[in-house]
Amino acid sequence: MDIIDAIILGIIQGLTEFLPVSSSGHLELGKALLGDNSIPQESLIFTIVLHFATALSTIVVFRKEVQEIVGGLFQFRWNEETRFSLKIIISMIPAVFIGLFFEKQLEQLFGENIQLVGFMLLITALLLFLADRAKDTSKNVTYGNAFIIGVSQAIAMLPGISRSGSTISTSVLLGIDKSKAARFSFLMVVPLIFGSIAKEIIYGKISYDSQQFTPLAIGFVAAFISGLFACTWMIKLVKNSKLTYFAIYCLIVGAITIVYSFFTGL
Repeated sequence: MDIIDAIILGIIQGLTEFLPVSSSGHLELGKALLGDNSIPQESLIFTIVLHFATALSTIVVFRKEVQEIVGGLFQFRWNEETRFSLKIIISMIPAVFIGLFFEKQLEQLFGENIQLVGFMLLITALLLFLADRAKDTSKNVTYGNAFIIGVSQAIAMLPGISRSGSTISTSVLLGIDKSKAARFSFLMVVPLIFGSIAKEIIYGKISYDSQQFTPLAIGFVAAFISGLFACTWMIKLVKNSKLTYFAIYCLIVGAITIVYSFFTGL
């Protein structure tokens, strides 16, 4: 993987991790269009580095909330921060279950299977369209809601289903305040990313070659900076009910991807 490819894929990851257009789907499309024939191990570590970068950008954007949550937990009381943390844990259950018991089946869906990406982008478009027309409410995230939102996050492990799009859409359709929906959606994925990275390290699935340092570092910086921009922008878009534009985008890209896959056989 050369430096230009690393920059492009880093920007794609940083933007699409937060914007409701599916980061995994766009990474697959990006690799297919760039003709990325990297060996699986190189592709794996690059993907992990990019996800780590966007997780850090989430923490930076929500640094005040993170500080409050951590500070509240160390009070060792049943306070608002403890309750919020429990909701985050509950939301992680579906994705952890899928990751532990269906990892191989899930991995088979990746690898330039862009026809699947196209169809999943159409589903993402439908979710965003429905969410943008939901009535404004001021409800908080409940424990039951946290699990339902977690199910939508697990489904978003499919390439082409936007994680932020599906979780925010689900939250809004459940009647949760849009600002709170965005906050919960972005914070709930951070423990999953760090947990996934830890799992790959513990099981020895990550190998590193010094020649990879430059593209990895450049990809990390590109994903981190673009992630900061996209996360901040997305919070404003959700508040102002501007998801329809992304629904149209997903609809167009999904349709083009499906047509492209028929002609190329990908």
